[in-house]
Amino acid sequence: MQTPLQIAFQNMDPSPAVEARVREKVEKLETYFSRIVGCRVVIEAPHKHHRKGKLYNVRVDVTVPGKEIVATRNGSKNHAHEDVYVALRDAFDAIGRQLEDHARVIRGDVKSHEAPLTGKVVRVFPQQGYGFIAAADGREIYFHENSVVGGQFQKLAVDSEVRVVIAENESTFGPQASTVTPIGKHHILT
Repeated sequence: MQTPLQIAFQNMDPSPAVEARVREKVEKLETYFSRIVGCRVVIEAPHKHHRKGKLYNVRVDVTVPGKEIVATRNGSKNHAHEDVYVALRDAFDAIGRQLEDHARVIRGDVKSHEAPLTGKVVRVFPQQGYGFIAAADGREIYFHENSVVGGQFQKLAVDSEVRVVIAENESTFGPQASTVTPIGKHHILT
């Protein structure tokens, strides 16, 4: 870490044992993501007017390049947090998962799904059983009546909005649709 670890105790006396556990947990965080810039941990005991069921709150703020990741474990939701070590474990488990997710995004391991290609029918030849779609990306795509989902070829007209899947092999007309799904207020979405 570039900046020193900060540990704060609220409504309780500092504890060397708790502080040692926090340092162990922070060292483990660096195995999830090695470029941690800084870390701040706040351990809060409930106010003294609570008579029983003291539930600890733990907040872990981790700063990485360009982002701050936060995990908070409030004891009011989990009675196991009457033990400060359980509250610490849960907060560090949560921040660890977030750091792993962040590392996957940085490495590019997270798949991003492309939006389906859409377009409008520009020409349709009902007697011959084919037509052409002007795709949103500017291409003109040939489609055959057999590629229209649900046998809705006869319902397609010029300006009908459609979702298109392009076939791997192009036809003699250029790009060819393997699947054409009518979309819009007059068509059933499938």
